[in-house]
Amino acid sequence: MVCLGNICRSPLAQGILQQKANIAGLNILVHSASTNSYHTGQPPHHLSVKVAAIHGINISKQQARKFTIADINTYDIIYAMATDVMQEMKLIAGTHWNARKVKLITTEINKTLNIPDPYYGGIDGFYKVFNLLNAICDAIIQKQLTNANK
Repeated sequence: MVCLGNICRSPLAQGILQQKANIAGLNILVHSASTNSYHTGQPPHHLSVKVAAIHGINISKQQARKFTIADINTYDIIYAMATDVMQEMKLIAGTHWNARKVKLITTEINKTLNIPDPYYGGIDGFYKVFNLLNAICDAIIQKQLTNANK
């Protein structure tokens, strides 16, 4: 899960998907990162932590880190929260870019919209992001369960 600062959208996505995978009994390890280093080492935004906690998900121990070239080789699927984030990832990866591994997360629900960045808004924006990511993570888990049963 990759967003701009790794403190709002991607930590929520990481927490939501990891919890759903655990509940479904899937052996999936979810991480998150950013395309910049503004918040490296910091915990998620306090409103991301709050909204996740309200939904029974603890993301308070996550720490922001920057997306690296090594991530392209390490992870099976890498989800970008927005098209501008995907373009930055492409620049970071350079010749190591692997378009088969990197997806805009909303394509999992057959959409090509960006997950809005709630950083400059209030808690309502964080709820909106949580709800959108929650629905997308449901679709990801369903796809994984379907593929596991084939």
